Amino acid sequence: MMAELKMRVWRGDDEGGALQDYTVEVSEGEVVLDAIHRLQATQAGDLAVRWNCKAGKCGSCSAEINGRPRLLCMTRLSDFEPGETITVTPVRTFPIVRDLVTDVSFNYEKASELPSVSLPPRDADGKRRMAQVDVERGQEFRKCIECFLCQNVCHVIRDHEDNKPAFAGPRFFLRYAELDMHPLDTHDRRELAQGAAGLGMCNITKCCTEVCPEGIKITDNAIIPMKERVVDKKYDPLVWLGTKIGIRNKDNDGREAAPKQKASPVKRPR
Repeated sequence: MMAELKMRVWRGDDEGGALQDYTVEVSEGEVVLDAIHRLQATQAGDLAVRWNCKAGKCGSCSAEINGRPRLLCMTRLSDFEPGETITVTPVRTFPIVRDLVTDVSFNYEKASELPSVSLPPRDADGKRRMAQVDVERGQEFRKCIECFLCQNVCHVIRDHEDNKPAFAGPRFFLRYAELDMHPLDTHDRRELAQGAAGLGMCNITKCCTEVCPEGIKITDNAIIPMKERVVDKKYDPLVWLGTKIGIRNKDNDGREAAPKQKASPVKRPR
């Protein structure tokens, strides 16, 4: 049975735009993306929307539905009250291209700054081995579908455009943690995460975790442990002591100081 759905959809481009009202026929069991497709087919053939799998696995159809960042293909019309107007707008953190499509190239630029996995030589039999517990710990991180909803709600970049060059965002803190916790990876990314990626700017509000469609505990299982790893390296007393000893063993020109010669023992008169 068909029913009428009232929708408000943002239309425009990088120069500006506004919400436009539509009434669309929908069927029981449909999702918001179905309504958008029917809107394209019947009233707004030039409406721009990004989508691919319609199964919640490609992350393409990210948008804001009634102000909440969600996937269009995973948001059922039955989630809303009968007669409620559904407002669909593009995600706010990234520049508008047109209508519901945004330019998410920022995320790919940040991905290119992250060193890839660096594995040690294989064992004598040509294999590499990991404990099952390590495999399971990293499995959660690999569930990310790169919908970038976590990036969208992160206020560090959402509300402060000038932070973007120095802040990678929760999606990539997830990746830093995944690689740093990999038992075979030999690359130490802790200083890079703290410096170039801006891990210290995250104040763990957990908004990224709340909107993740895959249910990844980004804050608890990735960001907080990564912060702890950075602190362990920076403030570990043994590391601090080793650094101080290294500094004292160098002269003012930065060269290793010559070893001190032992003083000759003083002969006391009998």
